[in-house]
Amino acid sequence: MDPAEHQDPATAASTAPASPAPTPASASASASADGTVRAAGCVLWRRSPRSPGLEICLVHRPKYDDWSHPKGKLERGEDPLAGALREVAEETGYAAAPGAELPTVRYLSDGRPKEVRYWAAAATTGAFAPSDEVDRILWLAPDEARARLTRPLDRPLVDALLAALPPGTGPCP
Repeated sequence: MDPAEHQDPATAASTAPASPAPTPASASASASADGTVRAAGCVLWRRSPRSPGLEICLVHRPKYDDWSHPKGKLERGEDPLAGALREVAEETGYAAAPGAELPTVRYLSDGRPKEVRYWAAAATTGAFAPSDEVDRILWLAPDEARARLTRPLDRPLVDALLAALPPGTGPCP
Protein backbone atom coordinates (compact mmCIF):
# COMPACT_ATOMS: atom_id res chain seq x y z
CA MET A 1 0.00 0.00 0.00
CA ASP A 2 0.95 3.65 -0.17
CA PRO A 3 2.71 5.70 2.52
CA ALA A 4 -0.10 8.25 2.34
CA GLU A 5 -2.28 5.74 4.15
CA HIS A 6 -0.68 7.13 7.28
CA GLN A 7 -2.17 10.58 6.79
CA ASP A 8 -4.03 12.46 9.47
CA PRO A 9 -7.35 10.64 9.97
CA ALA A 10 -9.14 13.98 9.81
CA THR A 11 -8.39 14.15 6.08
CA ALA A 12 -9.63 10.63 5.40
CA ALA A 13 -13.22 9.74 4.58
CA SER A 14 -15.08 7.90 7.27
CA THR A 15 -15.80 4.21 7.27
CA ALA A 16 -19.11 3.59 5.54
CA PRO A 17 -21.25 0.48 5.27
CA ALA A 18 -20.59 -1.50 2.14
CA SER A 19 -23.26 -1.88 -0.46
CA PRO A 20 -24.82 -5.34 -0.29
CA ALA A 21 -25.06 -5.47 -4.09
CA PRO A 22 -22.12 -7.08 -5.89
CA THR A 23 -19.78 -4.73 -7.72
CA PRO A 24 -19.83 -5.16 -11.50
CA ALA A 25 -16.66 -6.68 -12.94
CA SER A 26 -15.90 -3.45 -14.81
CA ALA A 27 -15.66 -1.61 -11.47
CA SER A 28 -13.47 -4.30 -9.93
CA ALA A 29 -10.23 -3.16 -11.55
CA SER A 30 -7.62 -1.62 -9.26
CA ALA A 31 -8.74 1.85 -10.39
CA SER A 32 -12.25 2.74 -11.45
CA ALA A 33 -13.32 5.20 -14.13
CA ASP A 34 -13.49 7.94 -11.48
CA GLY A 35 -9.88 7.24 -10.44
CA THR A 36 -10.74 5.50 -7.17
CA VAL A 37 -8.22 2.77 -6.32
CA ARG A 38 -10.12 -0.46 -5.57
CA ALA A 39 -8.84 -2.89 -2.97
CA ALA A 40 -10.22 -5.69 -0.82
CA GLY A 41 -9.29 -7.56 2.32
CA CYS A 42 -10.52 -9.58 5.26
CA VAL A 43 -10.69 -9.38 8.99
CA LEU A 44 -9.21 -12.85 9.44
CA TRP A 45 -10.13 -14.70 12.61
CA ARG A 46 -9.78 -18.10 14.29
CA ARG A 47 -10.75 -19.72 17.55
CA SER A 48 -7.94 -19.17 20.04
CA PRO A 49 -5.82 -22.27 20.61
CA ARG A 50 -4.85 -20.96 24.08
CA SER A 51 -8.06 -19.67 25.64
CA PRO A 52 -11.80 -19.39 25.05
CA GLY A 53 -12.77 -16.88 22.42
CA LEU A 54 -11.24 -15.84 19.15
CA GLU A 55 -8.17 -14.16 17.74
CA ILE A 56 -7.78 -11.73 14.85
CA CYS A 57 -4.84 -11.84 12.47
CA LEU A 58 -2.92 -8.63 11.83
CA VAL A 59 -0.12 -8.27 9.30
CA HIS A 60 3.04 -6.17 9.64
CA ARG A 61 4.22 -4.48 6.46
CA PRO A 62 7.89 -3.51 6.83
CA LYS A 63 7.72 -1.01 3.94
CA TYR A 64 5.35 1.14 6.01
CA ASP A 65 6.12 -0.27 9.48
CA ASP A 66 2.41 -0.65 10.16
CA TRP A 67 -0.08 -3.22 11.42
CA SER A 68 -3.22 -3.78 9.40
CA HIS A 69 -5.78 -6.30 8.26
CA PRO A 70 -4.65 -8.29 5.22
CA LYS A 71 -5.69 -6.40 2.10
CA GLY A 72 -4.47 -5.29 -1.29
CA LYS A 73 -5.32 -3.80 -4.65
CA LEU A 74 -7.63 -5.73 -6.92
CA GLU A 75 -6.36 -7.02 -10.23
CA ARG A 76 -8.14 -5.74 -13.34
CA GLY A 77 -11.54 -7.45 -13.60
CA GLU A 78 -11.08 -9.34 -10.32
CA ASP A 79 -14.14 -10.01 -8.15
CA PRO A 80 -13.67 -8.14 -4.84
CA LEU A 81 -14.31 -11.18 -2.64
CA ALA A 82 -11.94 -13.32 -4.72
CA GLY A 83 -9.34 -10.55 -4.42
CA ALA A 84 -9.82 -10.34 -0.65
CA LEU A 85 -9.26 -14.09 -0.27
CA ARG A 86 -6.24 -13.96 -2.62
CA GLU A 87 -4.70 -11.17 -0.53
CA VAL A 88 -5.29 -13.13 2.70
CA ALA A 89 -3.53 -16.16 1.23
CA GLU A 90 -0.64 -14.10 -0.16
CA GLU A 91 -0.06 -12.07 2.99
CA THR A 92 -0.79 -14.62 5.73
CA GLY A 93 -0.36 -18.05 4.13
CA TYR A 94 -3.86 -19.04 5.26
CA ALA A 95 -6.86 -20.11 3.24
CA ALA A 96 -10.06 -18.57 4.55
CA ALA A 97 -13.78 -19.25 4.60
CA PRO A 98 -15.56 -15.96 3.89
CA GLY A 99 -18.44 -14.71 5.97
CA ALA A 100 -20.38 -11.47 6.07
CA GLU A 101 -19.29 -8.40 4.17
CA LEU A 102 -18.06 -5.74 6.58
CA PRO A 103 -18.01 -1.95 6.16
CA THR A 104 -16.02 -0.48 3.30
CA VAL A 105 -13.20 1.87 4.27
CA ARG A 106 -12.57 4.96 2.15
CA TYR A 107 -9.61 7.34 2.41
CA LEU A 108 -7.04 9.25 0.34
CA SER A 109 -3.83 7.49 -0.69
CA ASP A 110 -1.21 9.47 -2.60
CA GLY A 111 -3.89 12.10 -3.19
CA ARG A 112 -6.25 9.59 -4.84
CA PRO A 113 -9.44 8.20 -3.36
CA LYS A 114 -9.10 4.58 -2.23
CA GLU A 115 -11.87 2.15 -1.36
CA VAL A 116 -11.21 -1.11 0.49
CA ARG A 117 -14.03 -3.64 0.75
CA TYR A 118 -13.74 -6.07 3.67
CA TRP A 119 -15.22 -9.43 4.64
CA ALA A 120 -15.16 -11.45 7.82
CA ALA A 121 -13.17 -14.62 7.11
CA ALA A 122 -12.36 -17.64 9.26
CA ALA A 123 -8.83 -19.00 8.83
CA THR A 124 -8.93 -22.62 7.72
CA THR A 125 -5.62 -24.19 6.71
CA GLY A 126 -2.18 -22.76 6.16
CA ALA A 127 0.93 -21.42 7.78
CA PHE A 128 2.66 -18.06 7.67
CA ALA A 129 5.93 -17.56 5.77
CA PRO A 130 7.59 -14.12 5.92
CA SER A 131 7.99 -12.15 2.68
CA ASP A 132 9.19 -8.73 1.59
CA GLU A 133 5.60 -7.48 1.73
CA VAL A 134 4.61 -8.96 5.12
CA ASP A 135 7.34 -9.94 7.56
CA ARG A 136 5.20 -10.82 10.61
CA ILE A 137 1.68 -11.68 11.60
CA LEU A 138 0.08 -11.62 15.04
CA TRP A 139 -2.99 -13.46 16.29
CA LEU A 140 -4.52 -11.22 18.95
CA ALA A 141 -7.66 -11.05 21.08
CA PRO A 142 -10.09 -8.45 19.66
CA ASP A 143 -9.22 -5.71 22.17
CA GLU A 144 -5.49 -6.24 21.59
CA ALA A 145 -5.97 -6.24 17.81
CA ARG A 146 -7.96 -3.00 17.94
CA ALA A 147 -5.20 -1.35 19.99
CA ARG A 148 -2.38 -2.64 17.72
CA LEU A 149 -3.89 -1.48 14.41
CA THR A 150 -1.94 1.51 13.09
CA ARG A 151 -4.72 3.25 11.17
CA PRO A 152 -7.70 4.45 13.22
CA LEU A 153 -10.06 3.72 10.30
CA ASP A 154 -9.20 0.00 10.58
CA ARG A 155 -10.27 -0.27 14.24
CA PRO A 156 -14.08 -0.25 13.76
CA LEU A 157 -13.68 -3.34 11.55
CA VAL A 158 -12.90 -5.37 14.69
CA ASP A 159 -16.29 -4.40 16.14
CA ALA A 160 -18.00 -5.06 12.80
CA LEU A 161 -16.48 -8.55 12.75
CA LEU A 162 -17.69 -9.31 16.27
CA ALA A 163 -21.20 -8.08 15.41
CA ALA A 164 -21.28 -10.17 12.22
CA LEU A 165 -20.23 -13.48 13.80
CA PRO A 166 -22.91 -16.05 14.56
CA PRO A 167 -23.87 -16.42 18.25
CA GLY A 168 -21.36 -18.53 20.13
CA THR A 169 -18.33 -17.48 18.09
CA GLY A 170 -17.67 -14.22 19.93
CA PRO A 171 -14.75 -13.58 22.25
CA CYS A 172 -16.57 -14.74 25.39
CA PRO A 173 -17.58 -18.36 26.00
